[in-house]
Amino acid sequence: MTRDEIRQFLEFYQDLGVKTIYQRGSALEAEALPELVEDLNSLLPPSAAPPRVAPPRVAPAPVSFSPAMKPPAAVPPPPPPALIPLAPEGDTMEAIRTDIGDCRRCRLCEGRNKIVFGSGNERSRLVFVGEGPGADEDASGLPFVGRAGQLLTQMIEGTAAKEGIKILRPDVYIANVVKCRPPENRTPMPDEMEICGQFLFRQLLAIRPKAICALGSTAAKALLGTKEGVTKLRGNWQKWHDIPVMVTYHPSYLLRPYNQNAKREAWEDLKKVLHFVYD
Repeated sequence: MTRDEIRQFLEFYQDLGVKTIYQRGSALEAEALPELVEDLNSLLPPSAAPPRVAPPRVAPAPVSFSPAMKPPAAVPPPPPPALIPLAPEGDTMEAIRTDIGDCRRCRLCEGRNKIVFGSGNERSRLVFVGEGPGADEDASGLPFVGRAGQLLTQMIEGTAAKEGIKILRPDVYIANVVKCRPPENRTPMPDEMEICGQFLFRQLLAIRPKAICALGSTAAKALLGTKEGVTKLRGNWQKWHDIPVMVTYHPSYLLRPYNQNAKREAWEDLKKVLHFVYD
């Protein structure tokens, strides 16, 4: 490129307002640099200020958190709602009777004659829990009045007398897991036990006995939530809401003639319960 062509380029860029040029490092351009600069200066007016060099563009530094700069903590989730209490505060047996009313909460109401609430000393230190009413109980409205109930009475009063403990059946409290007779005396269904069991649990919490004796597997399942049978559970203390529980055989099971060993074991269980509560 000739000097005239370079001068034309310089004049062109001057018209565009360009006041700063940069050179590449070739040999020819380096030799012509002084003359080019002189030509450029001659094109500038005398009052023109020297060209200003623009500051280099610096990319912003990436943001990072130092150990001292921790990101804001996440907002903790709200606490879970408080659990509904098992029984109302200041609950009483009379309030439980009122709440049961003419209960229609499950299918057992369809064939019942009377609701079997429970019987005995409502301040007793010992509560017996059975499975459900039979035909005699459904007719009378009282728990354990048939053959199994008569055997239970003999067990309580006979064992207490032999052990020197002065109590009779009316001194204890007796109730069932369900308060209506299941058809054909069948085992209560899980939903029936759950619906009716809430009233049993309220009764136990209102009485607050020193111990509970669970008669049979249905009572054990309702109180302990276990699938273990009576044979494995009996003879050892369990817990229901911090109340000791002794599981033993249901009196109706003991009425069968081939269960002589079970009778002996049931009497041993009852002796253990009576001494724990009344000694």
